Amino acid sequence: MSFPRLTGILLHPISFPSQGGIGDFGPAAYEFLNFLADARQGLWQVLPLGPPANGNSPYSSTSAFAGNPLLISLDRLTERGWITTQKLASAPKTVGAIDYDQVRAFKEPLLNEAAKSFQGSAGNQARSRFEQFCEENQWWLEDFVLYDALRDRYRRQLWKFWPQDLARRQPEALDKARGELAGEMAVRRVIQFFFWEQWRALRAECARKSIRVVGDIAIFVDYDSADIWAHRELFRLKENLDPEVVSGVPPDAFSATGQRWGNPLYHWDVMRSRGYQWWVQRLRWATQTCDFIRLDHFRGFAQFWEIPAQDETAINGRWVDGPRDDLFNKLREQLGGLPFFAEDLGYITPDVNALRDNHQIPGMAVLQFAFGDPGAHSYLPYRLTPNRVVYTGTHDNDTTLGWWKSATDYEHRAAEAFLGRADDGINWAMIRAAQGSPASLAVFPLQDVLGLGSEARMNTPSKKDGNYHWRYQPGSLKPDLARKLAAMAEVSDRLPPPVQGPPGDDFVA
Repeated sequence: MSFPRLTGILLHPISFPSQGGIGDFGPAAYEFLNFLADARQGLWQVLPLGPPANGNSPYSSTSAFAGNPLLISLDRLTERGWITTQKLASAPKTVGAIDYDQVRAFKEPLLNEAAKSFQGSAGNQARSRFEQFCEENQWWLEDFVLYDALRDRYRRQLWKFWPQDLARRQPEALDKARGELAGEMAVRRVIQFFFWEQWRALRAECARKSIRVVGDIAIFVDYDSADIWAHRELFRLKENLDPEVVSGVPPDAFSATGQRWGNPLYHWDVMRSRGYQWWVQRLRWATQTCDFIRLDHFRGFAQFWEIPAQDETAINGRWVDGPRDDLFNKLREQLGGLPFFAEDLGYITPDVNALRDNHQIPGMAVLQFAFGDPGAHSYLPYRLTPNRVVYTGTHDNDTTLGWWKSATDYEHRAAEAFLGRADDGINWAMIRAAQGSPASLAVFPLQDVLGLGSEARMNTPSKKDGNYHWRYQPGSLKPDLARKLAAMAEVSDRLPPPVQGPPGDDFVA
């Protein structure tokens, strides 16, 4: 797909300085959209929006389709009358890093209370929208709410440890569970309705401000998910329900043992025999909820690293062919287009480039990688083409100021030779270089716009704890920053054209 020439900001919603201890879809989100509009930014990129499965990573989720309840704005639910203002009095502070335990303890009971209030007092319009939501999304919603209720019943154990008749989805056991958990499932349906109502309201506001939303799809799904429980025939599982093989990447210069991610791998032969229907549904849903989609770990569609599940490291894995063109031909046929770009960073082989280029899917470039050695010069701005999306850094990198502080002497000399010395900081020199490049989309983490250091880093891939906690401070989005970004967008021909957005303003949550 050919993208328009645009620029924008990467910021996951958890990083808003919202009331309740975590960013959400409430007032701070709308303040951020006002900032983007004033700054003439045409893109807002988010990370995956699903409910976390293990830890706090957005890339580990209990569903490929559900939304993360912690992103629901309690302020908006209060405005709609589903909870009282007094209930927010003990909310965690709006500033500082996210304390997930504290947030869950405060927010989850209030979301349940709001859902029950909705069930008891929703008017005809609200009830009609809710029933329409349930009907249109039954194909994923019913499996998810049952899974989530069972997961709570069994104290968040992996589904393979549930009673075997439930783990293996025997019809009689499922019917009995639906009867016993009908109340809990009903509450979860309403909570998902709240999430998607608020997200669509936010997207409608984006459209009014000519902002396109960039979503993110992880290639693999978590073993602890409704997707694998409900569709285990699509995944490489043994008869005892354990994974047969799992995902990861091979040993490299950064890790002598590689990375063992642990997601069960797809049974691509079965996927193919079913017309890739699960993937069609997944990416159709993604394109309905966002304008453009980043496909994480794109190389896995060409070849993926298959690790024996019993191995504790990735050393004994092997490369195995993925679905390649077959999947993308089906997606184009079913979706009418491919509004995707590929996360194709790291060691990429010619077959991966060919798959990406055959389907006119842009790739990525990260400027922090451009100055390390001559082999990385393909990331330099003048080497880029319109079929690239350029970043100063991503959620997995240090901030640009943090990178600069730890960069080698060689990187300092190379960057200064190319960029020159910037009175306003290396972060702005990198932003200007990206803006002026031929790449169709130029995206910057908000941390780089704010000039923050390593203390604001979002994620360190090798670090098990302390990731995805950062939030920006209230008052950070200053008018002078918006004016500076707007001037760059104008002179680099990246002003946003109008967006055809989701219709309607009658959101009830």
